Amino acid sequence: MPKLHLISHELCPYAQRAAIVLLEKNASFERTNIDLSQPPAWFRAISPLGKVPLLKVDDEAIFESSVICEYLDETIAPRLHPDDPLQRAQHRAWMEFGSSILATLWDFNTAGDAETLEAKRKELQARFEFIENALSTGPYFAGEKFSLVDAVFGPIFRYFEVYDQIADFGVFAATPKVRAWRQALMQRPSVKGAVAGDYPEKLRRFLKGRDSEMSRRIAA
Repeated sequence: MPKLHLISHELCPYAQRAAIVLLEKNASFERTNIDLSQPPAWFRAISPLGKVPLLKVDDEAIFESSVICEYLDETIAPRLHPDDPLQRAQHRAWMEFGSSILATLWDFNTAGDAETLEAKRKELQARFEFIENALSTGPYFAGEKFSLVDAVFGPIFRYFEVYDQIADFGVFAATPKVRAWRQALMQRPSVKGAVAGDYPEKLRRFLKGRDSEMSRRIAA
């Protein structure tokens, strides 16, 4: 096995994806969290986009979370993607859907007023209502087997563990299968282990520090 070194940030949901996959595969890896506001020179030299995650495989670097996860799934057992090509393509599409939810979550976190926050809340609710129809009987996205889609959605649901402490936003009110999926992922050891124990406190502090409707609700 090559030496694996994951470069990440303590709050980055995309870096959590890679960490979850590594943990699912019981892979030995080193992890370094960096400050993206002042990235070290060695990171700037190997990261063309200046973003995390970045995975060093011996002396080679791979960037972009989806690429990292796919590489890990191709090279380390057990496989998390389906064997069937069509199902595998569908899973990749739902991974992209998860990335679109993360983009909406950023807008939700940074909404400058109550009206914008409510619009983004409704957008999130609609997205989860859409995925409700794609879920199987559980406990995971495609049934009993944990997949890369689950690795993508674990960090998404983690945000709501903190949101629930702030207010009842009702995003999952009409999606019982999504609620059950969320609960199963939050209990998964790899999902738990992808962040440090003080993650909720740090996320809350990050949200509170922004000039946003969310920060005002936290302060209230």
